[in-house]
Amino acid sequence: MWNEQTGGESKDARRPLQARAICRPEGSSLTLPQPRTKNHGTQMITQFEHKPGRTLSAEEKRTLYRDGYLIIKNAVSNELVEAALARIKAAKRGENLGPDPAMTNLVNESDVTPVLHEAMGYFDPPDTCQVGVRKVSAPGDHFNQLGYHEKDQPYFAAEPHVDGSMTIAIPQTVQEGSEQEIYDRYIASGPKGNLGRSPDVMGHNMVPMFEDPEMTLGLGSFTAFVFVCLNDQTQPGCGQTTLLKGAHHSVERFFQWQYAQNAHVGVEGPGWPRLDHDVPNRCGLIYLPQSVQDEFIDETSETTPDGRRWPRPTQILMEPGDACITVYQMPHSGTRNEFGSESRKTIIFRIRNKKRQPNKRVNGVSDHPDRGQMGEWLEFEPGNDPWERSKYAMCHMWDEWEGMHETVAAMQVEA
Repeated sequence: MWNEQTGGESKDARRPLQARAICRPEGSSLTLPQPRTKNHGTQMITQFEHKPGRTLSAEEKRTLYRDGYLIIKNAVSNELVEAALARIKAAKRGENLGPDPAMTNLVNESDVTPVLHEAMGYFDPPDTCQVGVRKVSAPGDHFNQLGYHEKDQPYFAAEPHVDGSMTIAIPQTVQEGSEQEIYDRYIASGPKGNLGRSPDVMGHNMVPMFEDPEMTLGLGSFTAFVFVCLNDQTQPGCGQTTLLKGAHHSVERFFQWQYAQNAHVGVEGPGWPRLDHDVPNRCGLIYLPQSVQDEFIDETSETTPDGRRWPRPTQILMEPGDACITVYQMPHSGTRNEFGSESRKTIIFRIRNKKRQPNKRVNGVSDHPDRGQMGEWLEFEPGNDPWERSKYAMCHMWDEWEGMHETVAAMQVEA
C-alpha cells in the first residue's frame, strides 16, 4: 500500500493541463449488471437488489463533499456489534476472521448498505474485511513506515497515506550506499525476492508495485472506505483512525496533474518518488506527495526531531456502532493506542462501485481489485482497459458516487 521530488508545486500548477485530456475510458459508461442472476432457459436475467433503508440527508452529503468523510451515528445495531465482539473474543491465535459473517454483516446487514446504495451506487456485498485490532502500546523505538522512530512521529504516530501502495517491510537499521542502491535493495526485499523494478514485485501487504504491465499506475484503487467502530473511541490517543480532513480534493487535483504530465498516476509517477532518503533510516516511504502535505502544514504543525513539520490529521472519534465512510482519495492512518483501556477494534471495508468493472467481483478488503488478491493478473474482455478506467476514477472521485452528483454540482458552483 505504499525518482523525483515534487518541488512544492502551487495548487494551480497541479490542475489538469490542456495538453492532455483525461477522457473517460472506452466502454466505462456501462449498464450495471445485477448482483443476483436467474437462469431462464439459455437467457441469464440479472436483477438489482436495492436494500431499502437509511439514506444521507442533503446536509450530510454536503459534509461528505466538503470534508471527504462522514460519521454515520448508530449505523450498526447493538446486536451486530456484540456478535462481532464475541467472535473476536472467541478467535483462535492466528485465525483469519475477515470472512466471518459476524464481520461482514457489519456492512451487509446494517444501515451502511442502504446509505452507500443511495449515495454511491451498487457494489458487491463484502465477502471479507480487515479486522483492525490495535493493542494498547507505549511509544516505540522501531522505525515506522516513514523512516522515523515511531515514538518521534507526531499525532500518536499517524502516517497519513492513500491506499493501494506496495509496502515492503521498512529496514530497521540505517541504510548505507547511494539512493539507487537503497532503492534497489528495498524493492528486492519483498516476498518474491529480487525481480528488479517490475509490476510483479509484491509488498508484504501483497500489493503489486505497479498495477499495470507498463508500470504507469502505482496505486490500486476503489470507491469508498467504511470504518466500523466496535469499542469506545471517543477520546484521542485510543488507536482510532485519523483522516486528513479536506485533503481528498488536493489528492484528486494531484492525480489530475500527474495524468496531464505523462498519464502516469500514483507512486513513481510525476512528483511522487517512492522513497525518502532524508529520514533517520534513509529508507522511508513517501506515503503522500509532499506538495499535498504542504497544503496542510502551517506554523502550528508538530515536528519530528529533525524539524520537519507534519500535517495535523483529524482523529475520528466514534462510539460502538458508528461507521465512518470516506472517498478513496482520503489520506488516512491508524494511530498508536497509547491511552486506551483496551484494544482498539475497527473493522475496515473497501468498496468499489460495480460500474467500474461489472464482470469482476470485489471482495471487500482488497485495495487493488484490478489484480488478484495476491497480485495475480486478471483477464479482461477486449476493449476493457482496467487501468485507464481506474485512472479516470482516481482523477474524477465523484464519478462513482452516483447519488452525490447533484450535491457536487451545486457545491462546485458555490465555490
